[in-house]
Amino acid sequence: MVPEFMDYFAETYPNISPDIARLAPIALEDFGDRRLSVMDRHHVDFVVLSLAGPGVQAEKDAAVALKKSKWVNDFLAREIAKRPTRYGGFAHLAMQNPADAADELERCVRELKFQGAMINGQTNGEYLDLDKYSVFWERVADLGAPIYLHPGNPVDHPSVYDGHPELWGPVCSWAFETGAHALRLVFAGVFERYPKAQLILGHMGETLPLNLWRFDSRWIVSRRGTMTLAQAPSFYIKRNIAVTTSGVCSDVSLRCAIDSMGMNNVMFSVDYPFEKTELAAEFIETARLSEIERRQVASENAKRILRINNSIGPTA
Repeated sequence: MVPEFMDYFAETYPNISPDIARLAPIALEDFGDRRLSVMDRHHVDFVVLSLAGPGVQAEKDAAVALKKSKWVNDFLAREIAKRPTRYGGFAHLAMQNPADAADELERCVRELKFQGAMINGQTNGEYLDLDKYSVFWERVADLGAPIYLHPGNPVDHPSVYDGHPELWGPVCSWAFETGAHALRLVFAGVFERYPKAQLILGHMGETLPLNLWRFDSRWIVSRRGTMTLAQAPSFYIKRNIAVTTSGVCSDVSLRCAIDSMGMNNVMFSVDYPFEKTELAAEFIETARLSEIERRQVASENAKRILRINNSIGPTA
């Protein structure tokens, strides 16, 4: 987080407790001893930093959004340059104009050496499966740059959440919104048209790994109009989507993710500072995994998917 983006960040306040809203920016704004000491105490060698959402995706003026996205990407690049063996970065993109977003992604990957980009759900009511985003996904595939689809609020407020503010946000609505967004990409054929496009979902896959069989089974009998897929939905989910453990420290959930998605598609993550690093570190060190699985999840998958070169830093 940077002070210039706090107004955007405040849009998440209805989702979280006042204590989190008050304390999180203090940790998020630190790129020095505070963050590094937490990493060192818990044997985290390398982290990929991203602007806390929604950022400029909440901006109505596309020109302002593009200008601010470039500014914050340059800011992050300068912070990474101070500690290149410890930090990487995800680009922050103004998705209001897909062509501009594609150009900024390419700049961040080629010039700033970022690992990919993070997108915080819908932008002004538009989801990433729309035809207008084809130019963006084509560039994503050409660059081999993974896109982390992070939770964001839907454009509307479904009545099922009325009277239950605890369900609005990380407990429930974010997972369902993000999982549905990812499924829109699958069923719209985005990964069929761009087989090299890579998506990342946090929080053990936003419920998708649990339901692969169901997606395949119900797709056959669903009322889908003219939509077609050459393969079953689970084929594209397992080929084009990787998941992280961020914010979930459960053996049951981890085993489900690995067993359904494959051990090469799951990456360790903490979700600092919203989850405790010590809890996440103890979890991955004691989880019910073979040592081969633990190595893949703890470091090897991230090095491959995020193109983290061995020379950048030691193996996590």
